[in-house]
Amino acid sequence: MLANGIKIFFKKLHDDAIIPNYNHDGDAGCDLRVVEDYIINPGKRILCRTGFSIAIPDGFEAQIRPRSGLAWKKGLTVVNSPGTIDAGYRGEIKVALINLGDGDIFIKKGDAVAQMKFASAYRGYFVETEQLPPAVRGDGGFGSTGR
Repeated sequence: MLANGIKIFFKKLHDDAIIPNYNHDGDAGCDLRVVEDYIINPGKRILCRTGFSIAIPDGFEAQIRPRSGLAWKKGLTVVNSPGTIDAGYRGEIKVALINLGDGDIFIKKGDAVAQMKFASAYRGYFVETEQLPPAVRGDGGFGSTGR
């Protein structure tokens, strides 16, 4: 195990499930591979099966993110990017994909379709107040900093 790694328990739910792998030393995300073939038409969404479940330690989350090459070359991305998997979830890991490209995208069993990254998950403790502390940005929202 890496010095900065966390132990993730992995359970196969499908005979063809592949344990996520890191392709290179220093990679932040590990590849998620599917256990079925899929065709995604332009503009359509699907939910892909990985065939496994995991146990994430308390205080962490898994984030599901697009693979940059597929996003750039084919327009394949994760619908709710990044998707969050909470530490308490024990069901099958599935990936919600959308085809933003112009043609059909063919995914074969065993293809890597997304990446999974682990991150600390801090919980917020909300304190109701009549006045928020001042900030330079103030209440400027969508697009206000690019003017």
